[in-house]
Amino acid sequence: MTDYLGVLPFLIYLGIFLIYPTLLVMVGAFHDDAGKPSTANIREVTRGVYLEAFVRSIELSATTTLIGMVLGSLLAWAVSTGKPDGLLRRVVGSVCGALAQFGGVTLTFAFIATFGLTGLVTQFLKDNLGIDLFANGVWLFELPGLILVYSYFQIPLMVIVFLPALEGLRPQWREAVQSLGGSTWRYWRHVAAPVLMPSFLGAGLLLFANAFSAYATAAALVSQGSPIVPLQIRGFLVSEVLLGRQNLGKALGLSMIVVVAVVMVLYALLLRRAARWLK
Repeated sequence: MTDYLGVLPFLIYLGIFLIYPTLLVMVGAFHDDAGKPSTANIREVTRGVYLEAFVRSIELSATTTLIGMVLGSLLAWAVSTGKPDGLLRRVVGSVCGALAQFGGVTLTFAFIATFGLTGLVTQFLKDNLGIDLFANGVWLFELPGLILVYSYFQIPLMVIVFLPALEGLRPQWREAVQSLGGSTWRYWRHVAAPVLMPSFLGAGLLLFANAFSAYATAAALVSQGSPIVPLQIRGFLVSEVLLGRQNLGKALGLSMIVVVAVVMVLYALLLRRAARWLK
């Protein structure tokens, strides 16, 4: 029994900040504004503006996931070809570790100062090259802007998650293919790609969950409207206009929990499959 005392503080932390809030959201989602059991909130979040917010959230998450998977995997591959203890790998690893956690108000301010209406890059392009980044509208504070900002931390996260899989490829596998007369293309097509695919797809699922549940960056960047689900939930919990509709916000939160739970279960299954080859 004493063997489990070491994890007791973690279990207490998990219960207070994860399990208890999740239970509150689940219970509140199935009660109406008067506190009576009801499924009206669940039905309401599946139509109208709430369904549109889910579609935009999935569009945002899927787009930034694809960008992160493609660019992040290419960068991870370039890093994996260098020396294991080389300067390039240490620098890229450190930078990606910092940028993957760089979000919220700080990241939003950095992008506004750089690409905003009077940002450094915006003014430089306009004054020196005659290029107006906002000729077709203020896209930075809308869904395209969120895609750009989210990609900033999705790409380094992909590098961190996918690099160990690339490092798990054994040189003996390539040598075996070459000894049998196979080309580099055959090695990647028949050996490396099947081994890496579970890790690649699993990393993509992790990126999707990361983007789908992100809140602080979008809240700081989008000051008007609620284009995605996390901002819709914020409106129900803190707005002075939507009073007494907290349970509808909890229903939206429950829907997000379900989506993220499904994604993480699939991620765990893919991770287990990838572990067979990368031990």
